[in-house]
Amino acid sequence: MPNIRSMRRQSPSGRPDRAGRTGPAERTGLAGRSARSDDAVPAGLRIGAAFTWRILVVGAGLALLVALVVLLQDIVVPFLIALLVCALLMPMSSFLQRHRWPKWTAVLSSLVALVLALGGLALLVTEQVRSDLPSLERRLHHSVQSLRTLLDSEPFGITAKDVDSWVSNGFDYLQAHAATILSGFQAAGTGAVHVLEGLFIIVFTTLFVLIDGPRIWGWVVRLFPRRARARIDVAGHAGWKTLTSFIRVQLVVAVTDALGVTIGALALQIPLAIPIGVIVFFGAFVPVVGAIVAGAVAVLIALVFNGWVPALVMLGIVVVVQQLESHVLHPFLTGTAVKVHPLGVVLGVTAGTTIAGVVGAFFAVPFIATVNAMVVAAANWRPGDPEPMSATVPKRERSGPAARLLARAQARERRADHGGVQS
Repeated sequence: MPNIRSMRRQSPSGRPDRAGRTGPAERTGLAGRSARSDDAVPAGLRIGAAFTWRILVVGAGLALLVALVVLLQDIVVPFLIALLVCALLMPMSSFLQRHRWPKWTAVLSSLVALVLALGGLALLVTEQVRSDLPSLERRLHHSVQSLRTLLDSEPFGITAKDVDSWVSNGFDYLQAHAATILSGFQAAGTGAVHVLEGLFIIVFTTLFVLIDGPRIWGWVVRLFPRRARARIDVAGHAGWKTLTSFIRVQLVVAVTDALGVTIGALALQIPLAIPIGVIVFFGAFVPVVGAIVAGAVAVLIALVFNGWVPALVMLGIVVVVQQLESHVLHPFLTGTAVKVHPLGVVLGVTAGTTIAGVVGAFFAVPFIATVNAMVVAAANWRPGDPEPMSATVPKRERSGPAARLLARAQARERRADHGGVQS
């Protein structure tokens, strides 16, 4: 005889039994109503909504990251500059270590070479400014007199009396706003203190990265989950390789641009030829914007001290040098090391300038190139691919006890990962 309680619990009609549970028919009805409600929303709208909330989450994370960088810019900017300096000095330091130089000697020699190079440029600029100063005063006086004559003529009609009145009004304005100007000088003093702090961070970060870069990177990798460490390691090495290639390419391009403009200025007998070349050299590290500003400075100096014809010739030299850089140097030197489309360069520099001014324009292209290389390397990596040894470790250290311990640890992690996947 069938059990009445079991019959009540089965409740094939779908109505709830005494315990309040529903039968299979009602559960099927609920699922059907849910499916019908989902079918009422177009597939395109569901996909768009899924993409939208994910994009909003990513955008919020990026906004928080940018806000954190702006808040800590006195630390972040010197740290990024130190990374660029390390990417510039690392080949020299590795070369010296491969030739059996002690690590600290190789690192110190690289830093001394950089300081001597910058000091030599500063000495050349100072010496030429001092030697050209008397000639500059005469040429500037002649240019001012010519400008006054031009302004006094038609259609300007600006006399010397008007100019003297403007100068007097300027002095009166300075006297009336002396307190504001003094506060500006105080802010400049505070900025000088921040510059010294940033220089301190740059020097010590450069030293520690050159000396102990692989261990620092290994510590960063260990902060991530174990299954993601190999992918993060591959991405980091790809980004570092791209960054070092980018810096070397930019160095060659900057030297070529500076030599071209300096030779042209010397041929035209334009004063301050070496300072113009130095400005072009440092301006070449800021794509697009730096070239325009450096070229404008060169043409302006030629216009003030030499006249219209040398200024036009100088403009032609700057244009030729920039075309040589864009169509010959960059395609030939960059190759496949730095895969950044020119449109990405222009948009990146514009976005960096909008967000962080000159600093953003300076870091935009190396940041885009490095992140692009890291993303591509991480996406192409597959389990079982060989994990890279640190590019900053000399060959004679790659076969030492530390390298063997690192290889054993990586092998244990791979076995653990495979065991976790199989389980």
